[in-house]
Amino acid sequence: MKIKSWLLLTYLLVMILPLLALYGLYVSINDYYEDKSLDEYFEKWTVVSDIKDYLDNPSLYTINANYKEIEKLTSDQLMITLYSPNGKIYYSSNLINSLNGFESKSAVYKSLFEFKQNYETFVYKEPVYEDGKIKGVYKITLVRSEWLEQVNTKSLIVVTSLIVVMLLLYGAVVYMLNRRLNKPVKRLMEQMRAFAKDEATSPLPVKKDEIGELTESFQLMQQEITATRKKLALEQQQKEFMIASLSHDLKTPLTSIQAYAESLRHGNHTEKDHQEYLQIIQSKSDYMKQLLDDLMMLTLLQSPTYELELVKVEGEEFFDMLLGDYEQISKEKGFEAKTTANVEGSYLVNPKQLMRVVDNVVANAWTYTNPGGAIYISAFETLNIPAWSTKRVADNFTEKGVYIVVQNSGVTISEQQCEQMFEPLYQFDVSRSHIGERGAGLGLSIAKQIIAKHNGTIKAKTQQDQLAIVIWLPPIEEEGNG
Repeated sequence: MKIKSWLLLTYLLVMILPLLALYGLYVSINDYYEDKSLDEYFEKWTVVSDIKDYLDNPSLYTINANYKEIEKLTSDQLMITLYSPNGKIYYSSNLINSLNGFESKSAVYKSLFEFKQNYETFVYKEPVYEDGKIKGVYKITLVRSEWLEQVNTKSLIVVTSLIVVMLLLYGAVVYMLNRRLNKPVKRLMEQMRAFAKDEATSPLPVKKDEIGELTESFQLMQQEITATRKKLALEQQQKEFMIASLSHDLKTPLTSIQAYAESLRHGNHTEKDHQEYLQIIQSKSDYMKQLLDDLMMLTLLQSPTYELELVKVEGEEFFDMLLGDYEQISKEKGFEAKTTANVEGSYLVNPKQLMRVVDNVVANAWTYTNPGGAIYISAFETLNIPAWSTKRVADNFTEKGVYIVVQNSGVTISEQQCEQMFEPLYQFDVSRSHIGERGAGLGLSIAKQIIAKHNGTIKAKTQQDQLAIVIWLPPIEEEGNG
């Protein structure tokens, strides 16, 4: 049950139950009083009947009458008052009435012959006749002391019972409120404080109410923050590693540049040596410039606010141009490259950055291909899968769009390495023996970021001694629907 509904129901019960308890006590006591009143009525009437005949004596209603016998009849429970026809009090066992001496005639003659029941007394008045004339009026008053005592006792019982009911009711409400609201909120607050202090926390039970929803939201937030913390920690670790690695990669060529520059400045070299040293300095400078350019591009691509400007291109013309020069360049580097382009649709791309992606992927293929080995570079759509593609690679060509595949031989890597190779600065140890020096390791990471900005994917697939980098770009229709 929702806490809001539970609180409303509790409020209703707190309002109604005391009233019902009070009403039940009132009804039971009222029934008891009615039964007692009937018994008391007949009991008191019997007393009145016993003394009526004695008070019906006209001789008592004179100034000098003898009232000693009447005094014997009176007590603190029974009072007798004798009136003259005009309201003068001849006798009263009630001291207050005796002091007054008179009572109004209307009050004396009111309610004659009625055995009137009041809260504290029974009262009976009757006139006394002599020779057909009213000689006087007597009034018998019976005090309901036992009744009053019972009333007080029952009232005390009612009040005590009502207080007990209220205490039990409010005790139950406080207990339930503490159980349903205070304890869960307290546990949740403790978890929040512990999490804020980066202390260990344990999962809280989730109930189907507002506190449960709040607890679930907090735990989801906790999971997201924990994941974000781990991500930030990993990114910080990667940045520190990147800075250290790039510092090393920059230091090596910089040291060479300083050494050759110092040699040119102070040494006595032939013109051939002079030109060779200048060429080495130029090569090292280009390497450092490329490294810094890659680092700047990677940082820019990782920014969530950076967007590539995409333009519409005709697939056949653009992808022919994109892959056109790699056969000749590969041949110059000592590899056999085979390129094919079979694309008919139109696509949204950033031509400059997509060229950078293919350059980086092909450069990676040059790195991990043995001299004289073959490299296959192809751009195609699903219906035009090239024949050289292995089954393991071809099974990935299921989506509409264009695939760019660069496949080479000469290296065998694991599935884990296929996933790690797109991380910044990740390199295979075998690459050192292939190129003689360590590269920056940012090319494939930059390629992944650029393809992500195209809403595409880039993956590595391996089989025996073959490695394929598979790039997929969505067609314009899917890009527009997305």
